[in-house]
Formats: sequence, structure tokens, C-alpha cells
Amino acid sequence: MSAVPAVPAPAPRAGELLREWRQRRRMSQLDLAIEAGISARHLSFVETGRSRPTPNVIIRLSEHLGVPLRERNTLLLAGGYAPVYPEHGLDEPELAAVRAALRQVLARHEPYPAVVVNRWWEMIDANASVAALTAGAAAWLLEPPVNVLRLSLHPDGMAPRIANLAEWRAHVLARLSHQAAKTGDSRLAALHSELLGYPGGLASLAAPGDVVVPLRYRSVGGELSFFSMTAVVSTPMDVTVEELAIESFYPADEPTAAALRAG
Repeated sequence: MSAVPAVPAPAPRAGELLREWRQRRRMSQLDLAIEAGISARHLSFVETGRSRPTPNVIIRLSEHLGVPLRERNTLLLAGGYAPVYPEHGLDEPELAAVRAALRQVLARHEPYPAVVVNRWWEMIDANASVAALTAGAAAWLLEPPVNVLRLSLHPDGMAPRIANLAEWRAHVLARLSHQAAKTGDSRLAALHSELLGYPGGLASLAAPGDVVVPLRYRSVGGELSFFSMTAVVSTPMDVTVEELAIESFYPADEPTAAALRAG
């Protein structure tokens, strides 16, 4: 007797996806309807599939829910409409100005490390000072696309040289968990599960008097201490641009600053 082939599940409708995003944001139908300027009855009909949302309604609801541009395109496709947000490669002419600005920021941040990463923490570009942090990492972890979170926490990466590894792991994992929950991205959730399985422990981040969580790194010349800041492009209208971020490391003390200035 031959096996009956499995019937694929139907693709979720736009209303179902909007309901998932609303629940992810912990908003009631009434609150979202008021913010978006539509009736709660209409929103209920959209979520249950009794009413087909127009592209304008999908975009308006997405904006108030803080849905990333990539997922807004998914919502439009689920509603039977064409995506409206472009996704250019960083090497395409349309993003030349963005590319030039990113490289200018990286260069001017010298002699301190800085990297450009995408949504999945893959390194897109970096300045020369990043080599101070990656020295000693296994070659396979440095093969493109380099995932900077995997590089930092893997036992063959930076982890053996991070003096406060348990504390830094807790910081990285908490940040990644929040990002995965906010975006609903399965790749980020899988990355979080992978990194959680690495050795190194977890330490509480709550330390009286601390302003930031430092990265204390053992280098050949002694211990370096950094704190990081993240910058993004404001008002992005391109999927690629929205998902780019610059992670800049600054010296947390004067000995670190002097060591980096001295090369």
C-alpha cells in the first residue's frame, strides 16, 4: 500500500501574520486600532480573514507594530500584493552613498575596532583594528561570512581570551534573545540556541555602580577593556540598509586607549 503524500499546510494569510505580530508586541486589538486610525471591528475582520486588507492598511498596521521592512514585504505578499520595499546588494549603485558613509565611519574610528554587521550578525566590513580582537581565532571562524557572535563566544574563537566570559556571554545572549523575539526571525533563534550550548557559563549583569558591560580581552600586550555602541541608518526604506548596523568598540579605560593608540 503506497503512502499518502503529505499535504503542505496553506500559507498564512496577511491577517493571521498581523495577529501574530500584534500578539508579539503584546498589544490589544483596540490599542492597535486606535493607534493605526482604523476601527477595532475592521481590524478583527482582517485578522480573522473576513476582510481582505488593502496594501495601505497592511503598511499602516506594520508601521505601528514596528514590523521590520523584510517582514512587511512578507505581509504584503501574503495579502496578494507586490512588495514595496526594495532590497539592494550593498555593492549595487543604489547604495553607493551608504557604502561610502559606512567605510568613512570605520576609518575614522581607528585605532579602535569597529565592524559593520547585517541582521544575522554576519560581518559585512571592518576596520583594521578588529585584528586586535580576532588574533588567535581558528581560521574556519574567520572565513566569510564571519558571524561575529559565533566568533566571540566559540571556544575556538575569542572566548578563551575574554577575561569576563560568563558576563559577556550573558550580555550577548540576552541581546540576541531580545532581537530574535522582536523580529520573529528563526535564524536568530537558531543562532541563540547554538551559542547557548557553548561552554563559558552565565553571570548576572546586575553589578552596582556599573554603567556598561565591558568586554575584557586578554591580548599579547595585556588586558584590554572595551564597551560597545551600536549605530544604524535612520529612516531606512531599503531592506538591506535597515538591517545594517555599526558595532563600535571604545576603550573603557586609559591603559586600553594608550595601548591601541600605540598600535
